Amino acid sequence: MFDRKTLNRRIRRARRSGMTLVEIMIVVIIMALIATAVGIAVLPQFTKAKEKTAETDVQTIDSAVQLYIMHGGNDCPTVEDLLEDGSLEEGKATVDPWNQDYIIECNGDNITVISIGGDGQPGTEDDISS
Repeated sequence: MFDRKTLNRRIRRARRSGMTLVEIMIVVIIMALIATAVGIAVLPQFTKAKEKTAETDVQTIDSAVQLYIMHGGNDCPTVEDLLEDGSLEEGKATVDPWNQDYIIECNGDNITVISIGGDGQPGTEDDISS
């Protein structure tokens, strides 16, 4: 049917057409290195985005507290008070990007809105305040 030469040629071609385990492992390692590089580049940006969101929310809540006080609110409001009063619009963030409640402190005319940051501890360097 096939002569010896043709059969040997087909066997050699069949051996060359497959991938060895070493070649597959090299491809997997290269893909892992690329995924690591992307992760290293993306994760800090994700943290920065959370911080920017918290800064914006703190300023929004600070403005809502000032509006609440101008409309006759006597006590330092909570976020729920601001929502009920209409000083803070429904749909605005009432918790920070780390799912912690915003803290509102009023000392006379001084209003401070605080996000306790990613560590969940007040008074640390990652706190964001107005």
